[in-house]
Amino acid sequence: MDVASLVGKALGWDPSKLRIQPIVAGLTNKNYRLDYGGRTFFLRMPGPATELLAVDRENELHNTRAAARAAVGPRVLQHDPNTGAILLEWLPGRTMSNEAFQAPGMPARIAEALRRLHAGPRFRDDFDMFRLTEYYLDVARDRGIRIPDGYLDRLPQVALIEAALAAHPLATVPCHNDLLAENYLDDGKVLWIVDYEYSGNNDPTFELGNTAQELGFDAARQEELCAAYFGEATPALLARMRLQMIMSDVGWTLWAAIQAAISSIDYDFWGWAEERWGRASTAFGRDDFDDLLAEAVAG
Repeated sequence: MDVASLVGKALGWDPSKLRIQPIVAGLTNKNYRLDYGGRTFFLRMPGPATELLAVDRENELHNTRAAARAAVGPRVLQHDPNTGAILLEWLPGRTMSNEAFQAPGMPARIAEALRRLHAGPRFRDDFDMFRLTEYYLDVARDRGIRIPDGYLDRLPQVALIEAALAAHPLATVPCHNDLLAENYLDDGKVLWIVDYEYSGNNDPTFELGNTAQELGFDAARQEELCAAYFGEATPALLARMRLQMIMSDVGWTLWAAIQAAISSIDYDFWGWAEERWGRASTAFGRDDFDDLLAEAVAG
């Protein structure tokens, strides 16, 4: 069934009066701008086999609604349980980029948006990158999916990161967990956050570390983001953030490797996996890796 017929059947709209414009964005789903009756909407259609990527559509739906109540995400207008399609309100504003986030004051704006999200209603499920990494490794092994060379050799260091973070755990909050620049929209006043596929209650330093890694923030900007969110950038908080930056790459490396094997989207997922793993592997080998562990343990 084409998009026009699907929308017409689900919403009772006249397909002949519906204007559909594909949105070339996203690495998992198909997205569309819909114009109908003088209004604009956003339609998200799930990609195939996303259960292998650990996407729980009911969790995503619940958390998208919770984020809207926190005034940080779009409202859900309709949901089709048969296809998993979600019709969302259209948020005016520009889709952000890594380049746009280099503007002065952006870490403070990110921190403000994240505090809104984290202070909102609890999400349905928890998110744990260590457990997700184990799940992705199982998927890769069971399906014979290639992973980057040397990945398994670094798992003992992944265990050291988990132990260091567990020494002084932070209370979990509702987190997005996948903060690519394109998952932020700027309306000129506030930053909105979209796409809650991997959302779940999590350590806030993962959220900060993940977005710092995705946006390519240098050490000074990492410190600025940490201070804007927590009110200060202590050595322990910065260490937690930087260890979580490594874990962001560790987990999403496997996501990209699996996508390279299953996705129909025209994108170099394997190249993305290798890039991420190269960055994580370099971090494991740096002289300051043990110092980060010690700072996190010291608290």
